[in-house]
Amino acid sequence: METESEPYVRLASLRQLHQAMADMNTARSLADTLQTVADGVVGALGYELACVNLVRPDGDLVVAALSGNAAAEALITGRVGSRASWDRRLTMGERWGDLVFIPHTEGWVLDDDDVPQWYTDGPAPRFEDEWHPSDRLFAPMYAPGPQGGGTSGELVGVLSVDRPRNGRRPGAWGREALQMYAFQAAIAISNARLRSNMQRALVRLEREQQALRASEESFRQAFEYAPSGMAIAEMGGEQHGRILRTNDALCRLLGRPASAMRRYSFSDLVHPEDIGTLLRTSAEGGRAELRLCRRDGTYVWVSLRNSVVADAADGPRFLLTHVEDIEERKRRELQLAHRASHDSLTGLPNSAELRSRLSARLCSQQPQSALPTAVDPMGPYESFDSHDAAFGPPVFDRGHDFDFPPGSDTYDGYDHHVHTVAPAAGADDGTKGLAVLFCDLDGFKSINDRFGHNAGDAVLIEVARRLSNGVRDGDTVARLGGDEFVILADGLGRADAQDLAVRLRNEIIQPIRAEGRAVRVGASFGIGWAHCGMTADEVLKSADERMYVEKRSRPKQHRRAG
Repeated sequence: METESEPYVRLASLRQLHQAMADMNTARSLADTLQTVADGVVGALGYELACVNLVRPDGDLVVAALSGNAAAEALITGRVGSRASWDRRLTMGERWGDLVFIPHTEGWVLDDDDVPQWYTDGPAPRFEDEWHPSDRLFAPMYAPGPQGGGTSGELVGVLSVDRPRNGRRPGAWGREALQMYAFQAAIAISNARLRSNMQRALVRLEREQQALRASEESFRQAFEYAPSGMAIAEMGGEQHGRILRTNDALCRLLGRPASAMRRYSFSDLVHPEDIGTLLRTSAEGGRAELRLCRRDGTYVWVSLRNSVVADAADGPRFLLTHVEDIEERKRRELQLAHRASHDSLTGLPNSAELRSRLSARLCSQQPQSALPTAVDPMGPYESFDSHDAAFGPPVFDRGHDFDFPPGSDTYDGYDHHVHTVAPAAGADDGTKGLAVLFCDLDGFKSINDRFGHNAGDAVLIEVARRLSNGVRDGDTVARLGGDEFVILADGLGRADAQDLAVRLRNEIIQPIRAEGRAVRVGASFGIGWAHCGMTADEVLKSADERMYVEKRSRPKQHRRAG
């Protein structure tokens, strides 16, 4: 800047200053703005060197732009000075309004601090206002205060200038121009920072939107083309559980179009016996195995696995359900369970399954009504005699003596258990009980010996079929092993059990086709009665022993028909 006493020079300088301010407010980026600020100090304010020190987020100041000296620019650009050192500088020296001037006589104490600087030695000033190479002039740049009106806000940076071209310390007009320029530079830098932050935010938002769109597309493809069933259902509200969307795999599995699926919830499709399982399944991370109804009315075993997804940060939540077809696995499991609990030859329940079903009806406590009132030498057994239909004495279990409150039918550990009791002996008083019919085939061994085991197997299979057809739904026909069978028939009186034994024996003695020939076997039945206080083995033993009583009571020639 030229001599300040010449008005025309001031006017030219104002034009340069105005242009510099216009340039720094129209720069395209923060870096361009910072460089324009430094260049404006050199081009418009008449200094040979200008440096922009920018406040970083951590408070320290970095040399962000330098103008007027390529060597100095290469040396100190990008270097950082601590905030403490800068605060020390801005509190030293002389205050020229907002400017800080530190003359060379004081500035030597700053030569070794951590603020990046560029200076040269020179002769002492020859006159009072001559600029010395070690003089320092700083113009702090403050953002406008929150209330405006020229008040200062936080520090944005510091302009450091050096070597005025006229060789003199700036006068009143030069100081005012630099201070005004620093204020406008702070506004330009703040605006550039805001634009830069907004641009970064927009870029970040666009990237997030792109990632979201890619994620949504990935989810859509994963949902639509998943090999197993997928469904999205409403969560909460009046329409909780209503299916909103299904993929092709689920539609194929259930044989229902997607438009029809949207009319249902899973509770509408689940097997009635599995409703409780569905209701117990947790919405968040819940899993259940149950049956869903196909369009043709059949059911398929599936595994349901739930997870919750949100539409947005505060948006509605939806239930994502993964549906896996486990029909084949369930079939194998049922087959394995059936093999473990059923006889491989006849398909009837085996000994273990029979004891399990019998034990399920019995508890270890004996009800008051079943306590014995007399001791019979024949014990707690009944038998069916195939000739005279004679049955043994009343059923009582010897060796047990329980003392429970009269009329009590529940005991500790057996709340709500309905005791199994045996019908009274003698006259039929209408009492119904759980009859256990022990059946042993007569003459079966001779068939095995004469015609082989294949013929014997054919006889066992046919006897099993006839026994199964001769009982009611809900009764159990089991094979203990060999030629021994047991029938559990609940809700029978004594006469009913006798009639059942007669009917079953009459079915068994009919001719049986085995290995191309007709053979016949007989049957001996022992009838026992199960009641609480007995174990399953005790019940079976009672019926077995009575069967042998019957078998021994008949002549050998009468044990097999025909």
